[in-house]
Formats: sequence, C-alpha cells, structure tokens
Amino acid sequence: MERTADRGRDERAERTAGGSRAFAALLVITGAAGLLASWVITLDKFKLLEDPDFTPGCSLNPVVSCGSVIRSDQASAFGFPNPMLGLAAYAVVICVGMSLLAGARFPRWYWLTFDAGCLFGVGFVSWLQFQSLYRINALCLWCCLAWVATVVLFWYVTSFAVRHRFLPAPGGLRSFLDEFTWVPPVLHLGIVGMLVLTRWWDFWTS
Repeated sequence: MERTADRGRDERAERTAGGSRAFAALLVITGAAGLLASWVITLDKFKLLEDPDFTPGCSLNPVVSCGSVIRSDQASAFGFPNPMLGLAAYAVVICVGMSLLAGARFPRWYWLTFDAGCLFGVGFVSWLQFQSLYRINALCLWCCLAWVATVVLFWYVTSFAVRHRFLPAPGGLRSFLDEFTWVPPVLHLGIVGMLVLTRWWDFWTS
C-alpha cells in the first residue's frame, strides 16, 4: 500500500512543474521588456490621435520610422492598436514569472496553455515582421524590442515544456534543449537580423 501511495505521489508530481529561478527571471525580464515596448507605443499612438503631426522619438530616419509603423493598418490588426494586446499578454508573462519565483508549480495543461499563447505571440510577431519589412517598409525600435522578447520567451517556454515531457519529443531533442536552450532563439533572431540587414542593405552601407 505504501509503495502504491508513493507511486501515486510521484505521478502527480510529474504532472506539475515549477521553473528554476533563472527561468522565472527570464519570464519576468522578457515580459517587462514587452510591456515597456507596448506601453511606449500605446502612448505614441494616443499622441498621434491627438496631433497627426506628432513625430515619435524613435523616428530617426526613413527606415527606422516608428511613426510610419504606428500609422499603418497593420498596427491595428484586430481593430484596436496592437500594443494594447501586448499590455495584457506581457503582464500575464510577468505574473507567471513572479509566481515561479515564489515557488509555484503548475500542471501540464497550464504549461501547454501558456506555451500555446507564446506560439500565438511568436506567430503574430512573425507576421508583423513580414509586414514591417516588405509592406510598411519601415522599422519601429520599440516593436523590435517586443519581437526579441517574444522570440526568446517562446523558445524558452517551449523548451521547458519539452524537457518536462509536457510536449512529446525524442530523447535526443530533450537532451539537446537541456544543454543548449539558447541555440533556437539565437538562430531565430539571427535570421530576423539578417533579413533586416539585407532588406535595407543599400541604406545601411551608404
């Protein structure tokens, strides 16, 4: 009976997981970075609504032009300014990180839901990156900060879910992510950086 009870406790423990302090801190930092970017862009949007001639502080040249991005149709993809979505989403990320720092453990369904939200975030960010580079033809520095935060967040949360067997994956992949969690986000951001570099190569090198 004791062995059965111990096995039951072990199985219940495997269905929940808490993160390390480093992982929790990463959630807080990425969430705070995204929240800051969303807050600044939201304020600039309000200022543009009040004064159409307002120029955001990060509009530095024809390429790095936050005003062009904020005025675009893509900046309100769901019928309201995109950063308002970020204000809510990144706040949730901070709350999860702070909970982990306090010692919280969450069940499998919670982590999968959280990872699904991160997947939506990185997918939406990828769409915005394409729109910014090839349709709007301008970059917003605060948007770039949100892009970096979202990409790093997605890969670390997904890696966490894989390593804790919440997502099915081969043992070799779990071992790789356990040792080299930083590789996927670095490669992802490196590809985005190369796209930005090549898109305006003549401008950067002139």
